[in-house]
Amino acid sequence: MSAAIRVLPLTAGQCLGLAALTGRGAPWRVERYPAGFALILHPLHGPVLFDTGYAPRVLSAMSRWPGLLYGLVTPVQIDVRETAAAQLARLGFPPAGVRQIIVSHLHADHVGGLRDFPGATFVLDLEPSRSLLAQRGLRALRRAFLPELLPPDFLARVRPLTFAPAPSGLAPFSEAADVFGDGSVYAVRVPGHAPGMIALIARTQPGAALEGDGAGLSLLAADVAWRVPALRSGGEPHPLARLAFGDPVGERRSRAGVRAWLEVHPHARVILSHDLPEAGPEPVHVR
Repeated sequence: MSAAIRVLPLTAGQCLGLAALTGRGAPWRVERYPAGFALILHPLHGPVLFDTGYAPRVLSAMSRWPGLLYGLVTPVQIDVRETAAAQLARLGFPPAGVRQIIVSHLHADHVGGLRDFPGATFVLDLEPSRSLLAQRGLRALRRAFLPELLPPDFLARVRPLTFAPAPSGLAPFSEAADVFGDGSVYAVRVPGHAPGMIALIARTQPGAALEGDGAGLSLLAADVAWRVPALRSGGEPHPLARLAFGDPVGERRSRAGVRAWLEVHPHARVILSHDLPEAGPEPVHVR
């Protein structure tokens, strides 16, 4: 029997953006978008993070060239009390005790807090991410990557995901990585928004079947879409938003794959990085 985990969606800061760019038909007004991350409680591996959201060092990077341009296009708001490290400490999980961080992709709103977890291994799809890791200056900025946010020993602490033929319940994804080796969390490739981006499909109830209707499963879809209803219904981002995608064709293909999986698993819980998560099991209470 595959293990089950608990997933607690959290937010570390927010950014400002035009609603119309995130979905066709939305108004041309400024809205706040949370920088979401998730705490995964595994019965053997303890507290594991999926991304980290923002941290104050992101504001520092945006106060000087070329990060200044990032801050002008995407204003960021973050308080030290909102960081992933601060929130985990309040939940009773000291940052030093976090041994693994699963990184969906390398954009600033997903890796801003990595330096706050000095003992963590970084789990990601490494090879396709190398094209972004190699960028510096304006080239990196154009792809929403701020290299100084990564710890200096980042690569030495990476555990690359190993992909293999996916279980049938993950179709249309042909490959998946069994993150913990116990069937509790699978990573699937969803590139396009950023190179190497992954989503997670997690068993959050004992005995939840990948081949079922999605009951007991959670989909942590990172930046596959901005809004959950749009992802479920097939809504499209504004064409101007595609200018920010590393690979617009790949982005559309990945979003279609996730939507196809959801059509077969309609009762799965969806958690996106920049929208309120769908209702799930009881929350983890602050100690």
